[in-house]
Amino acid sequence: MFTQKAFEIFNQAISTYHIKDDVNQEMPSPYEKGSIEDLLFTKNWIDTVQWHYEDLIRDPEIEPTAALALKRQIDASNQNRTDLVEYLDAYFLELYKSVEVDKNASINTESPAWAFDRLSILALKIYHMQEEASREDASEEHLSACKQKLSILLEQKEDLSTAIEQLLNDISEGKKYMKVYKQMKMYNDDELNPVLRAKRS
Repeated sequence: MFTQKAFEIFNQAISTYHIKDDVNQEMPSPYEKGSIEDLLFTKNWIDTVQWHYEDLIRDPEIEPTAALALKRQIDASNQNRTDLVEYLDAYFLELYKSVEVDKNASINTESPAWAFDRLSILALKIYHMQEEASREDASEEHLSACKQKLSILLEQKEDLSTAIEQLLNDISEGKKYMKVYKQMKMYNDDELNPVLRAKRS
């Protein structure tokens, strides 16, 4: 199943990141650049780095200048995340471009790539909840609560994977069709963001 392959690549990216556990390290994708495997690895790498950005910026003792610099990094990471989702959707559009769409076909609430975005984040939640559920310095109450949460996350992974597989199958059979909306973000655009626009004048 495609979702199983994707989840394995997501876990590979997460494990590779945690060898150094450093937000400033270079991404060592082992896959051919531009391949679907490379896109999936890169997507999760961005998510993994951002996960740790979010940890760092919540340090109550962080210096204001460092917090501002980190906020800029998070903004850039969010843009990269959105870019990767669009690259992934381009892959699926190409993959299913010759499918004859049924006249009664319906559209999904999200594109395949955004569904895989959710699966990537879920892989991160599972990885870190597994860590918390086995922490040697944690209380029994903490370990028990995290094990319960982990069980729910694993169930969610199975449900989401099943739903994605069904979506891909429906698209391949023409029962559903893809419609992708390109980025409509306004805050990075110096024409659409009034603050940035004012800085130019």
